[in-house]
Amino acid sequence: MNDILILGGNGQVGWELQRALAPLGRLTICDRQRGNLEDLDGLRKLVESERPAIIVNAAAYTAVDKAETDFERAQRVNAQAVGHLASLAGELGAWLVHYSTDYVFDGEGEQPFREEDLPAPLNAYGRTKLAGEQAIRESGCRHLIFRTSWVYAARGTNFAKTMLRLAADREELRIVADQIGAPTSADLIADITAQVLGQLRNHPQPDSLSGLYHLTASGETSWHGYARFVIAQAQRLGLPLRTTPERVLPIMTHEYPLPAPRPANSRLDTTHLRETFGLTLPDWQFHVQRMLVELIGEKAA
Repeated sequence: MNDILILGGNGQVGWELQRALAPLGRLTICDRQRGNLEDLDGLRKLVESERPAIIVNAAAYTAVDKAETDFERAQRVNAQAVGHLASLAGELGAWLVHYSTDYVFDGEGEQPFREEDLPAPLNAYGRTKLAGEQAIRESGCRHLIFRTSWVYAARGTNFAKTMLRLAADREELRIVADQIGAPTSADLIADITAQVLGQLRNHPQPDSLSGLYHLTASGETSWHGYARFVIAQAQRLGLPLRTTPERVLPIMTHEYPLPAPRPANSRLDTTHLRETFGLTLPDWQFHVQRMLVELIGEKAA
């Protein structure tokens, strides 16, 4: 059995990782207090004390708009701390698992981005996440970097839950329709992480699998399409809402300005992940429906 250290254990992905990785080894779960990415000395003491075979970093600075004016802190968490973890993993001979984002790309075109495509982040958050990726690769440690998009879960705050809250109060919603991506659930991310790590353990040359992989649900939609789907499914499950799917109106990005620009194309090509590990990724609607059943079942009962 491997010792696995999970940072960010109380976040959306970290919470699901506790369940998914439990069969693979002894877990040490760290929240922001015990595994603070802004405390580099503390991270070293933690890693040297635990001496894990696998470090899973599910912690990050994720306030996309705030990062525009809080760049130094975002850089400390998403880049400097990640590089420090990579160095520590290299010293131990441990694997580092890290999660990155579609926001490393500029969103040009309509084709899904591949791992080898040139990153060009539009916002400060994307720049810090890209710097974290680069620090891992430059460290030479054994690593798995999973780029994902539009993450959600039953736990925590996310777009789907915001739509349910707004739809309960308003008769009409106006949602951006010209940004395209794949809503990806934290439990899918955690399950795929567990499957990949399980394969590493049984692989004759596990180091050959070290690298960067795109991990999202299959299919694509806009934020507008996502919102309409969430509201339609919530109504089907019996949740009383003032907004109907027909009253979710499409708008363009420029009609809803935010401090940080977003990529119009957040599609990620998952071929490399699927073919390398023999995986099938479900359509994005599958886990959204499952989350809504979990959220609404109690309310509608």
